[in-house]
Amino acid sequence: MMLCYEGKLSLYCFLGGMSTLLVFYCAEAWWHEESIWTKVALPVGYYAALNVIIKIRYKPRDYQIAVRATFLGTVLSAGIVVFLYAGERYKSFGIYATLMALFHYSEYLGIAICNPKTLSPDSFILNHSIHYALAAAASWVEFFAEVYFMPEMKTYKLLWIVGVLMCLAGESLRKVAMITASKNFSHIVQFEHHNEHELVTHGVYGWMRHPSYVGWFYWSVGTQIALANPVCFVIYAIASWKFFHDRILMEEITLLNFFGEEYVQYQERVTTGLPFINGFRVEP
Repeated sequence: MMLCYEGKLSLYCFLGGMSTLLVFYCAEAWWHEESIWTKVALPVGYYAALNVIIKIRYKPRDYQIAVRATFLGTVLSAGIVVFLYAGERYKSFGIYATLMALFHYSEYLGIAICNPKTLSPDSFILNHSIHYALAAAASWVEFFAEVYFMPEMKTYKLLWIVGVLMCLAGESLRKVAMITASKNFSHIVQFEHHNEHELVTHGVYGWMRHPSYVGWFYWSVGTQIALANPVCFVIYAIASWKFFHDRILMEEITLLNFFGEEYVQYQERVTTGLPFINGFRVEP
C-alpha cells in the first residue's frame, strides 16, 4: 500500500524531530564537563531551527502537518533522553513522553495508511478536546507533586513495565483495528451512510465490536500506571469508561440505522470488548 503525500511528509518531519536525539548525543560526546543545560541548549536550538526551516519550506496546510510531526518526533527524543539521563524519580516521565509521542503520531500515520481521504492535521488528535488536555495536565501535576513529596513511589520499575506493556498492547490493538476497518475507520462518528460504508466483522472485529476503543481505553489507563499516578489512574479509568460508554451508545445507534438487522445479529455474537458496556440495544 502506497503512503499518500501527507503521510510521507509527516514521516519525514517526525524523523527530523527525532534527529534532535542525535544532536543531544553529539553534545554529550563533545562537552563532557559542561552542565546539562549547556548540552540541552544545542538540541533546543536545533529544534527551533527545524521549525524555521519548515515554516519557510511549506505552504500553510503542509506546515500544519509538518510542525505537529516534528514536535512529536522531538517529544519522543526528549522522552528517551529523560529516561536515560534524568534521576531515577523522573525516568517514568520519560517513558510517558515517549508513549504519548508514539500514540499521537501513529494516529496520524494510521489514518494516512487506512483512510487518507479523511486525513487532516486534526488526525494527530493533539487537540482532541479540552477534557483531554485537562486530563493530561492533571497527570503532570500529580506526577511532579508526588516526585516532590513522595519520590520513592516513582521508582518502582515493575509499574513502568506493566504500564508500558498495557500501553503497547492497547496501541497495537487500536492500530490493527484501524487497518482492519480500512476506509470504514474515521476519528469522527459518521451520521450519514455512504455507499462505500461496510460493516466490518472480521479480524479483531470478530473478537469485539469496538477494538479501537478498547485499545485506547487500556492505553490511557496504562499511561497512569507507567507514571505511578494513583489518583489519575482512578480518574482516567472512570472518565475513559464514561467517555467510551457514551461514544459507543451514540455510534451504535448510527450503525443500527445503517445496517439494521445485520448489526443486531452482530451484537448478539460479539461483545463491545469493554467491561460493563453493552452498547445500544433494540428493544424486542
